Amino acid sequence: MTVKKLTSWLAGLLLHLPLLGGAIFMLLPFLWMVSSSLKDNAQVFQFPPQWIPQTWVWENYKAAWESVPLGQYYWNSLVVAGLTTLGQLATATLAAYVFARLWFPGKDVIFLLILATMMIPEQVKMIPTFIMLKTFNWIDTYQGLIVPALVHPFGIFMLRQFFLGIPKELEDAARMDGCSRLGILFRIILPLSRAPISALAVFVFLFQWNSFLWPLIVLNTQEKYTLQIGLAMLRDELGTNWPVLMAATSLATIPLIVLFLAAQKQFIKGITLTGLKY
Repeated sequence: MTVKKLTSWLAGLLLHLPLLGGAIFMLLPFLWMVSSSLKDNAQVFQFPPQWIPQTWVWENYKAAWESVPLGQYYWNSLVVAGLTTLGQLATATLAAYVFARLWFPGKDVIFLLILATMMIPEQVKMIPTFIMLKTFNWIDTYQGLIVPALVHPFGIFMLRQFFLGIPKELEDAARMDGCSRLGILFRIILPLSRAPISALAVFVFLFQWNSFLWPLIVLNTQEKYTLQIGLAMLRDELGTNWPVLMAATSLATIPLIVLFLAAQKQFIKGITLTGLKY
């Protein structure tokens, strides 16, 4: 190994060691959650703590599934998070294309106003949104959870910035062939934007899957509860069975892990927003 290669290898090692240490540090809570889900209460509170259970208590997962209707809550969260993600991708894509490619009076002012709404805390918008839902008789309904989240300025901003990096010459050539605006969007823009769209889908699904406060406000019927509310129901006044709660929480992370692994490559490309490579 030459001196140049050795120096490059040492530089890479020094660069990746802090990253590896940070990754391990962030994984520790997740590993502790999985470890605690396979213990009994005595092992959970044992000091000094042991990462590997002395006795593997797999019954905690069965108890978590049967203590509350976890399967129903799972399905409710999948429906709400899935439909919200699809809807927000549709609205963000159309709006981003309009602000990136079309011209109309006041376009920049409207776009700035949309971005300004990102500075309004979500808690401030809850009261007027709740009043509107009550007017529509959407309290304790899935549309009360889904419809208010179908449009978000972050997705519009994110996709618009990527669309601006796509060469206009591609659209000009398509228009010369008689392609319409929607045809350009679906046949040229979207195929080139799989990375940012995948990243946005992960962000939206993750946020909706972990949402707790808004479903707690809107929903009243137990059968319609989402998974996060179901996890909170595992804590009662008589005390919390922590191994069972950790087992239920471990089950709740499975869709997120599967989604990220499936979209990992496109997700990493999307968050960089590098555009096209020439």
